[in-house]
Amino acid sequence: MDKQLVRVKRNLDACETPLSKYIFLASLHDRNETLYYKILMEHMGELAKIVYTPTVGEASQMAQSIYRRPRGMYFSTEDRGNMSAMVYNWPQDEVDVIVVTDGSRILGLGDLGANGMHIPVGKLSLYVAAGGIKPRAVLPVVLDVGTNNKELLNDPLYLGMPHPRIEGDEYYEFVDEWVTAVRSRWPDVLIQFEDFKNPHAYQLLSRYKNKIRCFNDDIQSTSSITLAGILASLKARGMTQDDLANERIVCVGAGSAGVGVCEGIVDCMMDQGRIKSREEGYSKIYMLDQFGLLGNANVGTSEGHQGKEAESRRQKREQEFDAQQRHYVKHDLPDQLPLEDVIRHAKPSVILGLSSARGAFTEEAIREMARHHEKPVIFPLSNPDSHAECTAEQAFKWTDGKAIFASGTAFDEVQLPNGVIGKTNLCNNAYSFPLYIKGIGLGVTVSKASRVTDRMFLETARTIAEMATPDQLKQGQLFPPIDKLRQVALDIGTRVCEIAYEDGVATTVLKEGELLSEIVRKSAYEPEYTPLVYQPRF
Repeated sequence: MDKQLVRVKRNLDACETPLSKYIFLASLHDRNETLYYKILMEHMGELAKIVYTPTVGEASQMAQSIYRRPRGMYFSTEDRGNMSAMVYNWPQDEVDVIVVTDGSRILGLGDLGANGMHIPVGKLSLYVAAGGIKPRAVLPVVLDVGTNNKELLNDPLYLGMPHPRIEGDEYYEFVDEWVTAVRSRWPDVLIQFEDFKNPHAYQLLSRYKNKIRCFNDDIQSTSSITLAGILASLKARGMTQDDLANERIVCVGAGSAGVGVCEGIVDCMMDQGRIKSREEGYSKIYMLDQFGLLGNANVGTSEGHQGKEAESRRQKREQEFDAQQRHYVKHDLPDQLPLEDVIRHAKPSVILGLSSARGAFTEEAIREMARHHEKPVIFPLSNPDSHAECTAEQAFKWTDGKAIFASGTAFDEVQLPNGVIGKTNLCNNAYSFPLYIKGIGLGVTVSKASRVTDRMFLETARTIAEMATPDQLKQGQLFPPIDKLRQVALDIGTRVCEIAYEDGVATTVLKEGELLSEIVRKSAYEPEYTPLVYQPRF
């Protein structure tokens, strides 16, 4: 294997573009799965951004053109009524983890329909390499319910169903049939919902979270790793995790990811006992959508425009907010207030970007933050890099090198004029999440937890926030180094197992004297060749 690794790495390095490297690795995945995972583990820092973001975004956009061989399962609108039989087409009797998407909100790229299969494939590759799940026990799935992407519908090579997306009761009945089908064959499977648009993302999570073993990656996982970054930034600023309730936070992005992250922050404040109600937590967060602040349409309205016209506008605007977004409406501030004005009013210590709007963090807004805080926390979390709210170079330039920076896509460290290196952190559910939180999947699988609880994500965030050393925090590095990824995943897996037993949702029966840490360690996959012929040793 050592020689094979050298040969494969040399050929991989000869590929001239990230997409050509992606295609090369996909081919290796098809012909030699063991070697594929070995090279991923040996070069995770380099290859995670090839098999996942940002390169997977380009691969998804071009899926119909670079198609070579099928991988995973597609359940389409033509398969309704047959899904319970279809699941037996999959050759593996043991499936521990399914990552499923309907392709409706792929990264920051929007509706890519059946092309979204590259997302579950990439996520599960990282589940195996970083989280230790066995490769034969994972299943990538696309629910092909159509697409509203006219470019794809008009492309003769498009592999998905060539019709607009089904919606309403028809959509939820389709998902119900699929969930019933996969659980009929694999009753203990962990289902990870990935890249579903709102409101489907929240409604599906609400529909299933207390009934089956499942979670939504964009809502819960992004929330957990972002919370970990914020908690670690508190330590980097000389405070403790308990000071979270004193933060003022601006979140640019009011979709499933933005709301999910903010809900996780409020959950943590409540769990710390530092606030008396969720409403108090919501008051510390200022949320903006593509139009500006979620505020009151009547505030700031001139006398001549009050009355029926203003009330009609207010009602229309509020009807556009879903139930989760309404918690964040600032009734004392004008609706659609621009970011710069929100910064001037709130003087936030933290700004989060989950908008998929390139350049949403303006120089004026970031410089205003830096006027009020010695170390402003700037997290442009949208990916791929073409959708980042700002770059690392911009963040450090606009704050005179004082920023604590984490992003949703990889940025190189920044050489500052004074010779100091501006440290960047990768903080998203596509990279940091697989490296550090894939232990959740491992822990849930080992404990056979009946449900994935909110406390698992909360405790994972707290654990990660404690992993960087004081020297690393001083330099602005919030997360443990990549070369510790497998050990970190095992530590998280063990902690998740403990929580499963503490919360009474674990179903695995422990033998007397067994240590959870040892069970988790022994359960983790290692890419090794298995001899085909038994050769006894004398």
